[in-house]
Amino acid sequence: MSETSSLNSTMGFTSWLQAEHSALSTHSIASVLELALGGATIPFIARYRKEQTGNLDEVEIGVILNGKEKWDQILQRQKFILEEINSQGKLTDTLKTQISSTFHLDQLEDLYLPYKKKKKTKAQKAREAGLEELAKRLWSCGHGLEKPQPGQTLLLWSETFKNEAMGYADGKAALGGACDILVEKVSENSGLRDYVRKQLFDRGFLKTSKAEKAKEHSKYEKYFAYQEAIRSLLDSKNSHRYMAIRRGWIEEELKLDIGAALEDLSMEQEVLAKFEEFACTNTAFDGAEALKKVAHLSYKAHVFPSIEREVHRELKDIADSAAIEVFSENIRKVLLSPPLGPKCVLGVDPGIRTGCKVAVVDAAGKYISNFVLHLESEGGKTDAKKTLPQVLKAFQVSAIGVGNGTAGRETEIFLRALVKETGENIPVVMVNESGASIYSASDVAREEFPDLDLTIRGAISIARRLQDPLSELVKLDPKSIGVGQYQHDVNPSALKKGLDQVVESCVNKVGVNLNTASIHLLAYISGIGHGLAKSIVEYRGKKGVFTSRQDLLKVPHFTDKAFELSAGFLRVPESANGLDHTGVHPERYGMLEKFAEQIQKKVSDLLGAGVDLLKKSSDLKKELGEFTFRDIIEELEKPGRDPRSNFVPVQFREDIRELSDLKAGMICTGVVTNVTNFGAFVDIGVHQDGLVHISELADKFITDPKEVVSPGDLVKATVLAVNIDKKQISLSLKTKGAQKGMPKEEPRSSYAEGGGGGRGPRPNGGGGGRPAHSGGGRPQPRMDGGKRNDSRPQPIEPRRDMAPKKPKTPFNNPFAALGDKFKK
Repeated sequence: MSETSSLNSTMGFTSWLQAEHSALSTHSIASVLELALGGATIPFIARYRKEQTGNLDEVEIGVILNGKEKWDQILQRQKFILEEINSQGKLTDTLKTQISSTFHLDQLEDLYLPYKKKKKTKAQKAREAGLEELAKRLWSCGHGLEKPQPGQTLLLWSETFKNEAMGYADGKAALGGACDILVEKVSENSGLRDYVRKQLFDRGFLKTSKAEKAKEHSKYEKYFAYQEAIRSLLDSKNSHRYMAIRRGWIEEELKLDIGAALEDLSMEQEVLAKFEEFACTNTAFDGAEALKKVAHLSYKAHVFPSIEREVHRELKDIADSAAIEVFSENIRKVLLSPPLGPKCVLGVDPGIRTGCKVAVVDAAGKYISNFVLHLESEGGKTDAKKTLPQVLKAFQVSAIGVGNGTAGRETEIFLRALVKETGENIPVVMVNESGASIYSASDVAREEFPDLDLTIRGAISIARRLQDPLSELVKLDPKSIGVGQYQHDVNPSALKKGLDQVVESCVNKVGVNLNTASIHLLAYISGIGHGLAKSIVEYRGKKGVFTSRQDLLKVPHFTDKAFELSAGFLRVPESANGLDHTGVHPERYGMLEKFAEQIQKKVSDLLGAGVDLLKKSSDLKKELGEFTFRDIIEELEKPGRDPRSNFVPVQFREDIRELSDLKAGMICTGVVTNVTNFGAFVDIGVHQDGLVHISELADKFITDPKEVVSPGDLVKATVLAVNIDKKQISLSLKTKGAQKGMPKEEPRSSYAEGGGGGRGPRPNGGGGGRPAHSGGGRPQPRMDGGKRNDSRPQPIEPRRDMAPKKPKTPFNNPFAALGDKFKK
């Protein structure tokens, strides 16, 4: 592409993008494209090129880059279509202009349809039999362009075109073949197709009814007689209902139809009239009836099914985007959950039949040892009461993390009571173990602990999740964390791309310690990737710890570009230069050193309280730029700061352990585990998360649950109803009237449609959603509530439960050598 055409393409893209995103300036768009072309990543652009982009955030940069990908696809399709039509010798100047100025893929396909190579069709067969001339005459007469000769009827006329050898034995068959040609002509008309498209998107409805395979007490009961406007479902806030309907359709419990509303009798009549008018204007012609049939067949057999597929595709794309956005925001909250920090932790993987597998990890997350606690019997509990205090003292354990799987609640209560008896101030924290079994059996875990049993690897992972959820969870496919909405129904590649971007964003937001970070954590740092991450760890293993950021350039294959993109996100606490332990990019060191020299200070004097010396410099602010200057001030005020909130453990009500312990009206401490478009799931300490429908989330009216809750939030929830048979809990976060008379009905049916959360079914088929019950970014109980909301719920996909864990290797009991000491 020439420089001029490239410029025109860029300008065209800018106008096209601004049509939907008017807040994005031309300068910002051009800057992002230029930086991305030079290899810059989204985190790098958002953090270190604010002056160039006008302080765009990662979301806005993503909009530009994703838009550019779509724009390039459109241009590529335009080019292909133009070349294909030109090769047929049918490309007119008018058609070329029309194609070149169309930037909607479906409309482009409409223009290309008449010239598109097709498989053997009825129309092609008719043309090969010489019936195209008959079709032309029929069309001309139907539009008053030609008149039949006196006495020549349509059927008699058609007799002259019969072709027995090709299967058209008489005039009737020949007329049918000519009509096949005209059906193709009418159905390929871009104007008619666009008219139908507009009618369906503007006036169309999605209608559902009960199918033969519908189950008794089906989770799709709400949709057995249901209709909703297409334009309503195109709103991302409502798109989860389309996903619910679509799943019920796939599972053959629902029949699905798209068309006019049940009470709208005029829409189809108007559309057919439009097709009839296009197919025949001379109603006195004796072939008018045949052309009317051509019009009806074109619409019902060809155009409507095609546009119907477009509607489904558009609804699915929007629902996918909404689901990915929900998942992305949830997983961001989970990954940025408050860490306990570098403290020795006891990780417990609860078990009933084979006992609780326990692993000890040191402050750096390094595995020390493991053993088993048999809490399934009174004798085992007695032994545990003797053993555990000695373990806590021997390893100077600072916290205990208990997996929230089977027997997790019972184990947590026992351990908390035992720790209390010892007089130690050691928190016992429930840790979400979603995905722990996947990690345990993964290549990553086998590489880390080749000689350990899967269950011990799981206990190690639980302990590390408590220490630093981000560092541990990056080892998992984000989908395994299970905080999404219909994650198994959305486009897999789009989901992976969206979630990977979130993980990358979180890792770079927090930054990583260059001397302790794993390959998996380093791989997400801007500009590094798995290959360079492996080289860094290998270099660290051979040469020892890094003593400065500059040492990175000694790593094999680590280029200047990689250094530029990554250095600002890497922390080196061992460095003599205090700036290496901040988010200040090395490219700014020179300016700060020069400034320190001018005021006869050292750079180290600018850290902490010394930053006040910097704040007064208007010259430096002008040189750096307002946004960069502000970021540097923040970094120097708190060197090495962690942007995540402080860790706050949650304690559930001790009188609630099972579903049967719950009664309507109870107020329970809980932790939000998942947020969807229709509500939120809350763990209140039983083996099933409760659903807070959107109408019960707040005392005020809300349209989006994310307005008031996020995964990890600590809340006070009121039990509205419990269904033990269906394992459903209905909760409310409202404060007004929450303790008054509770409803007698079963939990809201949307529970069955929306997912059961926790250790039961969820909308994504996953479990959990937080690395630990730490209260997320909001440690205070959320007490705001809301008006009733009519947002409708959706069906769930049952959780795929973990397979039983079977030990393969003997457990390494660090106290075995002490013999029967602990049995006395």
